[in-house]
Amino acid sequence: MQNIMPSPVLSSAPASVVGFSQLVCVERWNETADVVSFRFQAGEPMKFDYKPGQFMTLVLEINGEQACRSYTLSSTPSRPYSLMLTIKRVDGGLVSNYLIDHLQPGQTVRVLPPTGQFNLFDIPAKKYLFLSAGCGITPMYSMSRYLTDSQMNADIAFVHSARTQADIIFKTSLETMATRHRDFKLRYIVEDVTADTAWHPEAVLHDVGRLSADNLRDLVPDFAERTVFLCGPEPYMQAVKTILAELNFDMTQLYHESFATAVKEAQSRVKQAEMQAEAPVSSSNSFMLSIGDKKWALTAEQTLLEGIEAEGLPIIAACRSGVCGACKCKVLEGETESTSSMTLTPSEIEAGYVLACSTKLKSDVTLSLT
Repeated sequence: MQNIMPSPVLSSAPASVVGFSQLVCVERWNETADVVSFRFQAGEPMKFDYKPGQFMTLVLEINGEQACRSYTLSSTPSRPYSLMLTIKRVDGGLVSNYLIDHLQPGQTVRVLPPTGQFNLFDIPAKKYLFLSAGCGITPMYSMSRYLTDSQMNADIAFVHSARTQADIIFKTSLETMATRHRDFKLRYIVEDVTADTAWHPEAVLHDVGRLSADNLRDLVPDFAERTVFLCGPEPYMQAVKTILAELNFDMTQLYHESFATAVKEAQSRVKQAEMQAEAPVSSSNSFMLSIGDKKWALTAEQTLLEGIEAEGLPIIAACRSGVCGACKCKVLEGETESTSSMTLTPSEIEAGYVLACSTKLKSDVTLSLT
């Protein structure tokens, strides 16, 4: 099938579809020769609520088939009226290349709300070490912008690896941050200094080659005191883990983005949202789960835990089989059916508490997680 130039609307789904939103592309620009940033806004002015480091899933129709991809937001919630995605052209990249080739200001895309556990709010830290390579810089850029916007003297060490200086994404913006904030320590490591990209020996451009135990010690002498946020291609992340292990770093203080996990979560969220959009709320096979101001349609075969996680709400579910009791929550209204209550006391059961992992809806239900 031949590629068809898109109409002004990249997705024909109505803006009112539950679980999905329509965003308008309002601006695009090149970061490097093969990386483009896109800025999005809602149809009406609104603030976007998300956590620095989270990703957003785009749902497109390309050549008559649905394609969904997740991209980390490079924007910051400290500037909440727009969202930004930064996308790299890749060989064989269906969605990435389609967006770079076709998405223009004025067109709309269908998206799912931002989500992801790799974020600044859910990972406590006093001193930060951001390690990134390639497009893995996007969550670190979002986190850096948020910290420099919202905190005085946030202690950040940022070491980014790139193929050449010309491939460094957000270079000017990052160097501006480093100039303005004395506790923002920025360093680059580039693999190659090409003839058309002269080497400039500023302090920020530290080394040629790849990250190693030796140059990490030189770049960030107090690395052992920091919480490490890691993102980049899988070989890079594996290499960094090996380096940190060699340096006897406390690996409980290492957090990394997993693209494979993000893809699986995105696919699950798209499927859930489509089920929610297609299943009538009044159907005998579908019920509405309400938690605060959030609502999610669940089938009679889905657990409360699936609905809670689909909405991105915080809940601990260690065993997922009704044994540990960590996912205890309270039914305020409605009827449920549970296959396990072994960790609940008689008084808790009488008060309406259930285990989310082993409880299904038998009617519309209002739930409290506190």
